[in-house]
Amino acid sequence: MKNTIKFIAACALLASATGTFAAGNHAGGHGHSLAAIGKPGVAAKVSRTVQIDMSDAMRFTPSTVTVRKGETVRFVVKNSGQLKHEFNLGTEKDLKAHYEMMKKFPEMEHDEPNIASVAPGQTGEVIWQFTQAGTVSFACLHPGHYEAGMKGAVKVGAAK
Repeated sequence: MKNTIKFIAACALLASATGTFAAGNHAGGHGHSLAAIGKPGVAAKVSRTVQIDMSDAMRFTPSTVTVRKGETVRFVVKNSGQLKHEFNLGTEKDLKAHYEMMKKFPEMEHDEPNIASVAPGQTGEVIWQFTQAGTVSFACLHPGHYEAGMKGAVKVGAAK
């Protein structure tokens, strides 16, 4: 019965998030706007690829990346650990809200353009265009990982 209630709640959340995404107001499936961090990139416009390793030491390597405003970057994220990890771009506020949801629904699957969920030994990618100068955060939001320090930042500098 308890699992049925969780399943129904997850389905309701997914239906709500899907409607929000269709309306263009989405980040991490929780109704936040992606515009604050940029927009999904187009593969043909990628200016460079950044390799990021995710490990069971609950760290990203590198944990800081520098890009230019307007740049489209392909993040290739490799999970070198034995646990599932994710690379999730967002504002600090959105990441914290998504993390609270992940604690309630740890098996939640993602299909958002700013997230790559990666099984152990596998590789995923996110192609992202950074449209505003400032800092864009990234984190692994699987329960316990964020709290253990599995986070990083993309420093977006002025366009050249």
